Amino acid sequence: MVKLKPILDIFSKVTPKPRDTKETLKITADIREKNSLVISELVSLGVEIEIKYLKVADYIVKGVAVERKTVSDFISSMISRRLLNQLEELGQYTNRLLIVEGIYEQELYSDDYSENRKGMHPNSIRGFLLSIARKKPTEIPLNVNKKSLNKKERMQFILEGFPGIGPKTARKLLKKFGTIEKIINAPESELQEVLGKKAEVFKIIKERY
Repeated sequence: MVKLKPILDIFSKVTPKPRDTKETLKITADIREKNSLVISELVSLGVEIEIKYLKVADYIVKGVAVERKTVSDFISSMISRRLLNQLEELGQYTNRLLIVEGIYEQELYSDDYSENRKGMHPNSIRGFLLSIARKKPTEIPLNVNKKSLNKKERMQFILEGFPGIGPKTARKLLKKFGTIEKIINAPESELQEVLGKKAEVFKIIKERY
């Protein structure tokens, strides 16, 4: 964990006045942002920056998760569907923000999409933005970014480690069988009532290495 203190801009004609510590804003930034010009600008404004590894988002500002992307990164991650996964992970925060930056250097909606947009039509980008704006929040696995789990959450966490077992399915299994031990030892026919064909994922528990 690295804490950056405000620095002076030696090229500025005006020496910044130190701010009242009571008014200092604290922002947590992902370690991959440590060399970003955003960090330098925030520090010059007197913002206290805490840098550490964040599993979700680039910045956390007063409980708000902020993911920032350049236009090119936004389009690339949109095409690869990586952006969808990132947005789902952001869903664990009640307040979240997606910032697309650099539109002055590269337009987000450009008619010249054959080369600069990797074949992505501007209407497709508009439609994508509209769809994520209207998308209802989905359940996020417990293993995303939670520091401590209670007993029920730990049991759910373990079940979510199996392929195809999400939060909703894990809770259904626990509600039906009560314990992880009973789930593992349950006949496949009973597991199929909840999992269907996915019931076979628990077979690996009983197989030899």
